[in-house]
Amino acid sequence: MSTDLATKLPSVLIANRGEIACRVIRTALRLGIRTIAVYSEADANAPHVAMADEAHLIGPAPARESYLVASRIIETAKKTGAACIHPGYGFLSENADFSEACAANGIIFVGPPASAIRAMGLKDAAKALVEKAHVPVVPGYHGEKQDAGFLSGEAERIGYPVLIKAVAGGGGKGMKRVENSGEFAAALESAQREAQNAFGDARVLVEKYVLSPRHIELQVFADSHGNVVHLFERDCSLQRRHQKVIEEAPAPSMPPEVRAAMGKAAVEAARAVGYVGAGTVEFIADGRNGLKPDGFFFMEMNTRLQVEHPVTEAITGLDLVELQFRVAAGEKLPFAQGDLKIDGHAVEARVYAEDPENGFLPSTGKLWALKLPKGDGVRVDSGVEQGDEVTPYYDPMIAKVIAHAPTRREALAKLAAALGETVVAGPKSNVAFLKALCEADEFVAEKFDTGFIDRNLEKLGAVKRAPTKESVAAGMSALIEAEQDRLEYAHYKRSNEAFSPWLVNDAFQLAGPRETVARITIDGAPSRVRLREDSNELSVSMNGAAVAAWGVDDAEVTGGDDGFYVVRQGRQTHVAMEDLFAIDLEEADGDAIVKSPMHGKLVALFVEKDQKVEKGARVAIVEAMKMEHVLVAPRDGVVSEISAQAGQQVAQGAKLVVVHGE
Repeated sequence: MSTDLATKLPSVLIANRGEIACRVIRTALRLGIRTIAVYSEADANAPHVAMADEAHLIGPAPARESYLVASRIIETAKKTGAACIHPGYGFLSENADFSEACAANGIIFVGPPASAIRAMGLKDAAKALVEKAHVPVVPGYHGEKQDAGFLSGEAERIGYPVLIKAVAGGGGKGMKRVENSGEFAAALESAQREAQNAFGDARVLVEKYVLSPRHIELQVFADSHGNVVHLFERDCSLQRRHQKVIEEAPAPSMPPEVRAAMGKAAVEAARAVGYVGAGTVEFIADGRNGLKPDGFFFMEMNTRLQVEHPVTEAITGLDLVELQFRVAAGEKLPFAQGDLKIDGHAVEARVYAEDPENGFLPSTGKLWALKLPKGDGVRVDSGVEQGDEVTPYYDPMIAKVIAHAPTRREALAKLAAALGETVVAGPKSNVAFLKALCEADEFVAEKFDTGFIDRNLEKLGAVKRAPTKESVAAGMSALIEAEQDRLEYAHYKRSNEAFSPWLVNDAFQLAGPRETVARITIDGAPSRVRLREDSNELSVSMNGAAVAAWGVDDAEVTGGDDGFYVVRQGRQTHVAMEDLFAIDLEEADGDAIVKSPMHGKLVALFVEKDQKVEKGARVAIVEAMKMEHVLVAPRDGVVSEISAQAGQQVAQGAKLVVVHGE
């Protein structure tokens, strides 16, 4: 490879945030390229801002007022003398107008030409284009008509189940699986609304849902000299709500002839649009009887770097960001297809601030503790640090944990062990859920498809579960020690004397074990636990089962604003003393209140004041992190109050609708 890259590209502005901004900065610094970060007001103290050689404020927290304002990004690039702009993924990475604006201002866009972005940016046009290149596509309707009645008729013609998919964008936004005609209208409306909010384009296509589907994608790379290769495949079949959860490379049970067929199709698709740079061609495969050369179909092409690119880097030994820079600088790819080899197996897990036991709702708040794993064959990409805030404005990813080993089973075991060392306290996280996935017998045995998670939610711990007595006991011991410290300090400040044992708040009695009942909250719910002290050993009883409070040595306990966060085996439990004045009087008068389950935007209200509703009827939709969450009536009754308006930002726990029993 050429060694004078920094001469050709002396500086780069990274038009992104979080872990991908940090990822790009690391490679750029290694190559001697000056790095320029941009940030919103919410990201003023973010790690990518500190890592870069310089950083510039571009607007308020909402992405549409900062990271998505192309003119502001271009203005900053010109002001700082940036030779190129790396868009990362998401935001402006697949925006053809932005690519053209870079070129018009003499700035190199580290990505494909605008023509390729446009050709592959709309799924319907992309399918028509690759069909001409003899790439197989999923049967469906990919035309311009968007009338609801017409699309419903097309779904009937194709045959249920079908997928409604946004024509623009990706990441599962604007995608709905529909099982029958009765569900179609509501699903179409939701998909169109999500698509409009996420991509500014409400158009959709309808296609056949492939049974037992495997989601397999090919990493492609092309230079401006006509060379196109693929860097093998990734399997992204472990998904939730059409969003990837765990990715791996190479794909399990991949026959060489299928790899060759998919690779050829991916390269032809890239050639068909004159592609340059890093891209991903995504296929859906019918996995009922194993992978077959004639059993896969083109879905879409992502004209950017993917979140899961580290697994490809692990098995090829390549730095894909460095290759992006070199191709953007006009260099040739330094290898041909035959030079590339697969080394071992790599698996990536996406650690998110979300609550698997509560429908995977996004979780926000301060990261009171964050411990990420280390070790041979383990890589962590993160864009946050302990003490940072997870806000409702952006994707709630905390980190990507990647494990690389000689075999798939070894890689999964290494990833499970790494997740076992991971601690996230403050926002809820999916760490325990990810670890359970890595250890799931069927997944380890390569018996899975895209529906695996939905079929196994209970086995994976993604259902409401009671807190363990061990976690509560660990939290209680921390509360007791903190209370003792507080009393001792208060006594010393008041009298300047040593603390008196007669002031200890421990239910002291002259004979026998001492017992008392503590009023606490566990994850916000009022609870009662019995404390028993006998021979200087404290035990905590929940539902009649006791455990030594100071004998829980596998829990990580971290103090917060009120109470303590206990992380044990990846699950978080919050334990605090009950605030007797924090009674919800509105709940006590017999009304049923529909509250926002997270910080977000109220995008739709389906009820009016004095309207009768039945239990389970849709009353509102809240959007958070670009995903919609439907809220339903908790009882039969009459809407007595509406406390918010569609389009309004709402806080977690905010009252939206009140339903009064008749």
